[in-house]
Amino acid sequence: MTKSYERYVRHIQYVRHERYVWAGCAVVSLGLALASDLGPHRVWGVMAGTGYAVAAAFACGARSRPAARMVAVAGAVVVPLVWLVRAGLGQLEVTVVERSGQLLLTTGSPYVAGPTAVADFNPYLPGMALFGVLPGDARWWLGGAFVAALAAAGLQRSWLLACPLVALPLAVGGIDLPVVGLMCLGVVLAGQGRPGRAGLVLGAAAALKWTAWPALPVALALIAVRRGGRPALRYAAVALSTATAAVLPFALANPAGFYRSVIAFPLGLTDTTSPAASPLPGHLLATYVPGGRVIALALLAVSALLIAVWLVVRPPGTARAAAARLALGLGLAMALMPATRFGYLVYPLVLGALAYRMLQRGSTVTPVAPSREKALV
Repeated sequence: MTKSYERYVRHIQYVRHERYVWAGCAVVSLGLALASDLGPHRVWGVMAGTGYAVAAAFACGARSRPAARMVAVAGAVVVPLVWLVRAGLGQLEVTVVERSGQLLLTTGSPYVAGPTAVADFNPYLPGMALFGVLPGDARWWLGGAFVAALAAAGLQRSWLLACPLVALPLAVGGIDLPVVGLMCLGVVLAGQGRPGRAGLVLGAAAALKWTAWPALPVALALIAVRRGGRPALRYAAVALSTATAAVLPFALANPAGFYRSVIAFPLGLTDTTSPAASPLPGHLLATYVPGGRVIALALLAVSALLIAVWLVVRPPGTARAAAARLALGLGLAMALMPATRFGYLVYPLVLGALAYRMLQRGSTVTPVAPSREKALV
């Protein structure tokens, strides 16, 4: 049986079950609408649930399956996003980003010096404030950056955009979406042997949020395997200088505000606690087990150490392997963090989708010719 025929058989098997996928998404969305106490989530749940139900009906006909995917994207992303933006409803993160942009313009720092309420804290790195400087609702720019990065990485999949873990943050305020989008693009560029461009992209991602930083050593190992030591050092220099130039000036300009918002608040070292409290293993341990926070942090440290050792002993040789490694590592991290939420699972989901897409293509990205190396810095 040829590989093309095997892919065709897998495709047929998938489309036969597509109606059940959309029906399941409808159930999940409507369940969120009933269970959530957040207004934007309830609105999204009703609208997306309706869109998924219509998509499930369309998917019953073989010729209508492409239309079903378009309906799913429209119902789960486009319609609720437009409605929520026009109504001025969104997650608190959108307000935080937009205010940080205004603070950057007026005070030169995106951080409040003495934050007290949850809304005063800006737990993101300074680069995220740029989405608040741009005109209009920050969700347009956050979602646009995510979609553009995925397109540049070759991950143009309508089913991914329609997946509830992606569609919900696109509509209500996806702070993590541009971060994981740039991580995907950076890994692809590293796999193509483009150290300079990979460094710029991953350095930009690292200037947005701490969650992007694990991608830096993974891409470094990938470039070292595929291109050698000098390109790896070039990548590291570009990535670190990009991130440092975007973060360090603001950390020095307002060290108290930077520490309290970006370091102390996410680690639970302030009087105000993070609202991130989804019932994942780390949070359950920290909440219900005596000394559970220490246990969760210890498990998190052990998993990070094991991933690091694996990275050194057996570094990834392809972008697909690097994406899969990141998906696994971040999946463990999001599950074990004491302050976490289901939305963080978008990282392993999107990176895993990238790895799967490359597997479908049989990706073993060919290194860039040495003669082009200097032009890629």
